[in-house]
Amino acid sequence: MASRFALPSLTPVARVRGVMGERLFYGLIGLVAVVVVWEATARMGLYKQSLMSLPSSILRVAIEDTTNGSIWPHIWVSAQEFALGFAAALVVGIPLGLAIGIFRRVDYTVNGLLAGLNATPNVALIPLIILMFGLGLEAKAVIVFLSAFFAIVVTTFTGVQATARRHLEITRSFGGSPWLAFRSVVLPSTLPFIISGLRIGAGRALVGVVSAEILSANVGLGHYIALKAQFLDTARAMFGIILFGLFGLFIGEGIRAVERRFEAWRPELH
Repeated sequence: MASRFALPSLTPVARVRGVMGERLFYGLIGLVAVVVVWEATARMGLYKQSLMSLPSSILRVAIEDTTNGSIWPHIWVSAQEFALGFAAALVVGIPLGLAIGIFRRVDYTVNGLLAGLNATPNVALIPLIILMFGLGLEAKAVIVFLSAFFAIVVTTFTGVQATARRHLEITRSFGGSPWLAFRSVVLPSTLPFIISGLRIGAGRALVGVVSAEILSANVGLGHYIALKAQFLDTARAMFGIILFGLFGLFIGEGIRAVERRFEAWRPELH
């Protein structure tokens, strides 16, 4: 006779959820549902296929362009632009945000300049950036840098300002040095904000890649999308857009993994 304390057997769906993870499981369900509805509505003639193509057509051209190699140069160039610009935004933005939050005079010195630059649309700066850096990789990296920089600076500065003052006072009362206070109090409190800034900055950096390549490029995914749309090749244009979405998804998941690693550092809300 079975024990009254025996665990209930899992259904097949529950087993799949346990293996894949609940988040991934429901994410795939949502994706499949969108694709099925998208394909069905197109085949029923509810919208013009020339405007947004079909998932099956996008899959066909995706296989063609990845097989013949025509998409890879565009992916490589866009990846370089993103990596250079985003890395530069991290290297400059995080230390500057920490300095603004810690040192009052640094805040007074650069606050107005940063506010003015942040209020200026990046698209308005593209002609000037092209005049200064040309049409090569450097100009695109600068545009990506500006797109991500301000989000990283602001979130880092906000994290420093959110540091509990009582913790700093306790550190000082026990004779702790400013470096000890920074390393043991300020940095752990600020790190979750920095990681949130990375997620926001990465999204804006991808927008910067698209903007730069659509306006001034002869290679890259942004150029690929604009060129295919210009010739009404909507399947390939949608393929390029989906690739950007996948890049954003992978980058976001990578940052989320880093965030989980430092989840214990996130301050508790009372």
